[in-house]
Amino acid sequence: MTLTQLDNFYLQKDEPIRSCLLALKDIILKQDENVSADWKYGMPFFCYMGKMFCYLWVHKKYHQPYIGIVEGKRFDHPALIIEKRSRMKIMLFEADKDLPVQTIEHILKQALDLYRTGIIKTR
Repeated sequence: MTLTQLDNFYLQKDEPIRSCLLALKDIILKQDENVSADWKYGMPFFCYMGKMFCYLWVHKKYHQPYIGIVEGKRFDHPALIIEKRSRMKIMLFEADKDLPVQTIEHILKQALDLYRTGIIKTR
């Protein structure tokens, strides 16, 4: 079996960041049957019906894994930070701590609802 760039992204990370990112990937993919994992712009992106809605990355400054919400500017949540981005917001995680699964799922639902309700058009 040949490993993809997406597989390698996770495998190249050290623990506990690798496990944190893989857990986040599973949480994201469980949110909706229309969510798919893709490799775009050199990073793992998650799409809803073909439209990018979030991605995973490791913060360069803090060395913490995070979920980037593509349309984060369209809603507010205290766990999301905008930094210097105009459209996206991120949620940082401490890789060696338990993930706040309910908070993550709540934010992902808010993001996905933008697509489900047609605020952001899919295909």
